[in-house]
Amino acid sequence: MSGPVQPKEKELAPPIFLFGEYELRLPAGFDPTDRDQFFRVCQENRPLGLERNPEGRLCVTMPTGGRTGNRNSELNYQLMAWNRQSRLGYVFDSNTGFELPNGAMRAPDAAWVSKARLDAIPETQRERFLPVAPEFVIELRSDSDRLPPLKTKMQEYLTAGVALALLLDPSTKKVYVYRPNTDVSELDDPATLDCSPELPGLVLELAPIFNPEV
Repeated sequence: MSGPVQPKEKELAPPIFLFGEYELRLPAGFDPTDRDQFFRVCQENRPLGLERNPEGRLCVTMPTGGRTGNRNSELNYQLMAWNRQSRLGYVFDSNTGFELPNGAMRAPDAAWVSKARLDAIPETQRERFLPVAPEFVIELRSDSDRLPPLKTKMQEYLTAGVALALLLDPSTKKVYVYRPNTDVSELDDPATLDCSPELPGLVLELAPIFNPEV
């Protein structure tokens, strides 16, 4: 004789968080430190941008405005043009996630990785977040970004193994230059920026960034 029928356990609906007109959907029991889970959640919640800080907390960014998007495109264009000539490595845009040694997953506005560093990553891992720190990163401050958290992120990059990190602030036309074991350099409205010796021959033109036509 069979026993009493047990009621089915009620399934929990996935939590939904609203950001403007966008919904961030997370599965029940979601663990942001789980590489596969986090990757799937990032893919399923586009166009929201997701990062993970060293404590495992989610950081959500909204799609940028037209002017910021144009600035990002200009940065990546200049970096790609230099790399095509030098053939020293690979360029990545703001859609690329990098898993850093401290457990964070960051997606800088522009990044560059040397051939030696990327070639050490198996082909099977390259379709997902790259488990490597870029040698070079650029973060571009938008109108909605607070400066102190961005400065903290730049120090995080250095700790992770980034050799040169640039923080560009169009609102003040300032550039903050971060290198390991060196004081931060603060430049006021520079016309150009020489990224040597880390990226030999790369000189960024900052006029299109600080004075865009859009």
